[in-house]
Amino acid sequence: MFASTRRARVFASALAAFALLGTTACSSGPTAEADAATDAGYNLTADQNRITTEPVEEIAAKVPQDIRDRGTLVVTGSAGTVPPLRFYADDDATIIGSETDFAHLIGNVLDLDVELTAADWAQNFVRIDSGEADLFISNVTVTEERKEKYDFATYRLDSLAVEVKKDSGITFEGPEDIAGLKVGVGSGTNQEALLVEWNEQNIAAGLAPAEILYYQNAVDYYLALGSGRIDAYVGPNPTSAFHALQSGETEVAGTFSGAGLDLQGEIAVLTKKDNGLIEAINEAINHIIENGTYAQVLERWGITSEAIEVSRINPPGLPKTS
Repeated sequence: MFASTRRARVFASALAAFALLGTTACSSGPTAEADAATDAGYNLTADQNRITTEPVEEIAAKVPQDIRDRGTLVVTGSAGTVPPLRFYADDDATIIGSETDFAHLIGNVLDLDVELTAADWAQNFVRIDSGEADLFISNVTVTEERKEKYDFATYRLDSLAVEVKKDSGITFEGPEDIAGLKVGVGSGTNQEALLVEWNEQNIAAGLAPAEILYYQNAVDYYLALGSGRIDAYVGPNPTSAFHALQSGETEVAGTFSGAGLDLQGEIAVLTKKDNGLIEAINEAINHIIENGTYAQVLERWGITSEAIEVSRINPPGLPKTS
């Protein structure tokens, strides 16, 4: 009985199960969610009118010659993420969100066109390894293990959230609070590694084990959360905060650093190690921080709390688990 407009269909593909998390009143369907997002100031159309900046010749000159000759920066990222990070616009084809805005700003500084592509999480690393893509920009956390194969230039703090159904009574202040819960998480992510580590600690301390369930797409984990198949979902704080606001059916039970309790994690642009790109990327990010366009993107998508003061190359990352 939901209205089947193009805008509603696309927003539903990004936020997936919003309409199914609550009662099936027509006013709470995908169209209402899309209207709410638009009313809140989010542009969900293919015509993004992105924030732009001018090229900087001295930074652009540091890009490897083969990429400069090509004139295009190929950027890969996850296909199944949700607003406000990386999702599909109302034409079902254009990838939009804060992560794509940052990619385009970097391209502006480097005087390169940006080609956005999408793949499942693990496949993005394969694309970087093979040279099919130059950069992976999609909420990628710096980890010590990844630093062995890849170079990083940071652009955002990494905050994770524990999202639960509203009024569930679940709160999160530390690892012991996942004991006995069914917790959803994206497979292959750093939050998975943290959950596994915390679960092992809890079991060793005599607490009830958590059941960790794995998901790749928003449609799957929000359906599971809405139906009660899981008690909580752990994912990027921006997406959980956005979903909780727009759906009205969930809430954030707690937040923590993506690198764990003892280190503030950072989100970074990932590229193949020693391919000659990272210095130019790092300087491009610092340039947009200095000229204010970086802050404009954060404000545009409601993630100003994740701002950094300076981009760093290969900072300390999430420790290895073994």
